[in-house]
Formats: sequence, structure tokens, C-alpha cells
Amino acid sequence: MKGNSSALRKGRYSESGRIYLVTFVTHLRRPIFNDFWLGREVAKVLCNESMNSDTLTFVVMPDHVHWLVQINQRSLSQTVQSAKSLSTRAITRISGCSNSVWQRGFHDHALRKDEDILSVARYVVMNPVRAGIVKSVKEYPLWDAIWL
Repeated sequence: MKGNSSALRKGRYSESGRIYLVTFVTHLRRPIFNDFWLGREVAKVLCNESMNSDTLTFVVMPDHVHWLVQINQRSLSQTVQSAKSLSTRAITRISGCSNSVWQRGFHDHALRKDEDILSVARYVVMNPVRAGIVKSVKEYPLWDAIWL
């Protein structure tokens, strides 16, 4: 359904200190992060403490990102927008290409207090294995977790 993404955001509320599982995808789902160095730029941004959030775990897939993040002062929308903006600038600088990097919007799930954060983190980092990209997460370079 084209054009309904703004309707999905109506009433979206961000809670400071809350942990969210966020997914955002590349424009037209182009697998631009098959290029390790471009994916590495996204990873650097997600680990950047100046975004006023705490990255718990992430995985940069060829055409999307899964990010388990605890937000602090900024709203979730501001936090994701900042990550997308900073990574776009870095990717544009490295690649010299000015094409759109990210699709508009993102999907989020606020973790409930009874959800097991470690189980969600394991789910995130196992994405490359489930996608058949690698046989073991040890073989995939574009992920991290605070528990390591």
C-alpha cells in the first residue's frame, strides 16, 4: 500500500530508556552492503555514542539493517533519522554515488519488560545464517553485540 507509511507513524510514541528492535531497508532493496566497506560505515554510525542512544546489537544485511537500540534523550524517529542521515553521508563520500541509500520510514518493535533481550539479540545476529549468506555467524563481519 503506497503512501500509508505516514499513517502508520500517527500516534507513534517513543519512551526514553525503552529498547526497540528497528529495521530499515535500502532504497529499492538494493544490496549495497554486499560491499563490506559501505556496510562498515553503517556499523560505525550505529556504534556512535553521539547519537544519544545505546546500541545493544545490530546486523547490517545486504539490503537492510536490524538494530536493537535503547533510546535516551531523542525520540526513536530522531534516532533512526540521524543514523540514516549520517550513514548516507559516509556512503556518499566513499562511493562517490549520490543515489538514495535508504527507503523512507522504518519498522520498530518496542520490547516489553518480559521479553528476553538476549533472545532478541541472538535473533538479530543470526539473520545472515537464516538468510543462507553464511553457515555460521562467525563468518559474517557486519554485526556486533555489547555482550561480547
